[in-house]
Amino acid sequence: MTVPPIQRSAGARGPWLLDVTLGLLVVAALPLAIVTVPNTLSVVAKLLPGDIDQVGLMRTHGLALPALMLTVPLAAVVLRRVQVVHVVLLGLALVALSDVAGGYAGSELLAGAVRVLRGVGAGLVVPATLAAVWDRVLVLRALWVGVFSLSLLAAEALALWPLDKASSWKVTLQPYPMLTGIALALAGAYLIIWILLGRPAAPMLNDGERSRLLLAAVPAAGIAIAAISTATEGWRAIPVIVLAVVAVAGLLGLATIGAAESRTLAYSMVAVGVVLLPSAAQVTLVEMGGLGGPGLRGLWMPYAMAGLLAVGAAAGVRRFARAPGRWLTPLGLLAMVVGLCSVRLVVPSPDGLVLAVPFTLLAVGAAVALTSALQEVGVGTAVFGLSLCVAGVLAGFLLGTGVQMAMLDGVSSAQELVDSFVGALHSWALIGGFLVVLVIVLSTVMTRRDAAGLGETASVPPEDGADKGDDEEQPAGSVPAVPPPGQSPEDTAS
Repeated sequence: MTVPPIQRSAGARGPWLLDVTLGLLVVAALPLAIVTVPNTLSVVAKLLPGDIDQVGLMRTHGLALPALMLTVPLAAVVLRRVQVVHVVLLGLALVALSDVAGGYAGSELLAGAVRVLRGVGAGLVVPATLAAVWDRVLVLRALWVGVFSLSLLAAEALALWPLDKASSWKVTLQPYPMLTGIALALAGAYLIIWILLGRPAAPMLNDGERSRLLLAAVPAAGIAIAAISTATEGWRAIPVIVLAVVAVAGLLGLATIGAAESRTLAYSMVAVGVVLLPSAAQVTLVEMGGLGGPGLRGLWMPYAMAGLLAVGAAAGVRRFARAPGRWLTPLGLLAMVVGLCSVRLVVPSPDGLVLAVPFTLLAVGAAVALTSALQEVGVGTAVFGLSLCVAGVLAGFLLGTGVQMAMLDGVSSAQELVDSFVGALHSWALIGGFLVVLVIVLSTVMTRRDAAGLGETASVPPEDGADKGDDEEQPAGSVPAVPPPGQSPEDTAS
């Protein structure tokens, strides 16, 4: 009998040079994309020219995050037709173009256009890099999650760093031009190596995943419109808080759509998006030197420690844990809750090293939760969760802003301003902790409900000739995967 040749999967691993280049690209491009999120124009307000509407300029400067969150789900849909390497290169080219155009932005309209352009470029880079590492060596996906968690944690500090002793407000439009050039060069090298290796295919999304991604763009658009409205219409604290709560509830409702594994990841992504960057941004601002903290120079060691441990934790989960989503995902989210509790205990602190405790708990918790949840889903579901995550970032900023507005109302002195600002951070940490606990409970309840449903289905006698063992081992509708030669079952499952 003739044995047909075994075809290797599209995700088969290529030479190590492609993986090394892709890893370097993730390290350079992912923080560059996430640093687009913070709106830091108020820090250099004294450098703004007198003939520009400063309030209007600050509002248009904040358009980068809405542009990013709307681009992520749409970029994922584009990945069905366009190769990942081309999307990464296009995204970084748009970021580089925004750097160049930022030097010529002399009006509110041009500054807003530059920020939207940068947001679109960043929105292409984030999902494209995730798709690029999906079927590569194990450590690359862990590296992506670890760098993503660190980028969310340190985004505010990274955005503030170039503004120290800045001589022009346009620095906010082009914060890291050299890093942009390095990332673009790495993307070019990635493209060349990809071509030389015969254009290996990347994972593709199916039609069902496309529908969900387009659905994810709907609440993203709603949150973006609401955020812009609150900034332009001068909303009061309570309406802003109510709007933010509705936005978070809508994201959790959308996260409920899909299978059990999809829900676990989506819930975790929403929690990480709402809590991590908004919390770290407030902590960073409270720890500035003018408020008695160590300043940015005193924060880099805690950030570095948290980043290294986050990457290490993600790599450990990816390498050693098999099907860990049922217990490692809530454990990671619980670590974030402990980190938020520690914020209430150690912030503010004149000793920057103490902040390694909350920073590490937040970054490592997010990395563990996301890595474990990602191991049980496909790339389409992963990008769907990522879309909810970036929408959750804006919802978290809205909620944190509402809390700050409520706490700062009626402040009449500098000391009261500082005390209220710190009080707002502590209140936000409490709210964020309760939100993450709610996500843990919601995910657990939904998982048990699904398990009960599967138990009832399994209790029905199988048809004659059916293999009961296979029914018990595989979810309904699945087909056991046979790994090709040279690949382990874990690699095939991933």
